[in-house]
Amino acid sequence: MKIAVLFGGDSMERDVSIASAAQVVGALRSRGHQVVAYDSGRGRLEAADERRLFTGKIDSRPPDQKSVSSLPTVVSAPDLADVDLVFLAMHGGSGEDGTVQALLDLAGIPYTGSGKLGSALGWDKDVAKRLFVAAGVPTPDWLMAPISSSAAAQWLGFPLIVKPNGQGSTVGLTLVRTPPELDPAIELAGRFDSQVMLERFIDGRELTVGILDGEPLAVGEIIPSTGPIFDYAAKYQPGGAEEIFPAELTPAQTEKIQNLAVRVHRALKLDVYSRVDFRMDSDGRFWCLEVNTLPGLTEASLLPRAAAAVGISFPELCERICRGALARHGAKPKK
Repeated sequence: MKIAVLFGGDSMERDVSIASAAQVVGALRSRGHQVVAYDSGRGRLEAADERRLFTGKIDSRPPDQKSVSSLPTVVSAPDLADVDLVFLAMHGGSGEDGTVQALLDLAGIPYTGSGKLGSALGWDKDVAKRLFVAAGVPTPDWLMAPISSSAAAQWLGFPLIVKPNGQGSTVGLTLVRTPPELDPAIELAGRFDSQVMLERFIDGRELTVGILDGEPLAVGEIIPSTGPIFDYAAKYQPGGAEEIFPAELTPAQTEKIQNLAVRVHRALKLDVYSRVDFRMDSDGRFWCLEVNTLPGLTEASLLPRAAAAVGISFPELCERICRGALARHGAKPKK
């Protein structure tokens, strides 16, 4: 197949996107595919540009917000029209909220990941949680700002989580332990999205379930080394967290959380693959936090670890994502 790996974007996860693209490009080439690396802000990369950009390194902090937001987003249909498929290695912003998906739909170009509706539903945390509830999947209680500290204490209690409604990789997220910390946390989250969510904090184990071809992969457990939150640094820095695949759960618990993850995947109308994140409290109850419609595909990412735990190599995972996308679009390789 001829595949364009589209990456970059205008979000705070640009560095993660570049790292994902570097891995995906190499994996698909190792399977014999003709692969073009395409930066959404700069266009098609030459070999020298690939070597310069694809270092695989991610800083401990997200990139500067102003520098990222100033990048153009250029998706030129003529440049992509002769490929069999666009592999979306974009994370956050217009690359994950349904915008790029809608553009590719209009251009008639098949792409990986979920469609424009599923992408939009998964990106809006408030809407997604409403769909979790409708599907019978437990999720922590939440409220949307503005809200007073007294109301937050009454309805959610402290500690609680404050985060942007549309953002990934825990960018702008704060664990708020006391009322005086609430307003600064809301102000921080508001820098990254016009809507801010307050969510009841579930103290417990951090678990994740990858979905591939509509079926659950191995359940993973994440134990951050820096504190109770699996934050940006813990996600992308060596030694930031211990990741256990498969998680140490009973067979009944494993089946329960996998079933909940599949229910979320279907409720949000997602396609081919996703990753669903949970907390397990001290009573053994599972609480769905959010869904990732384009989960990371870096060396440290959780979906490849979940696939590897059931015998699916990274190159095979990437190829299955591609073939699933072609099937969803009713397309066949042109050559």
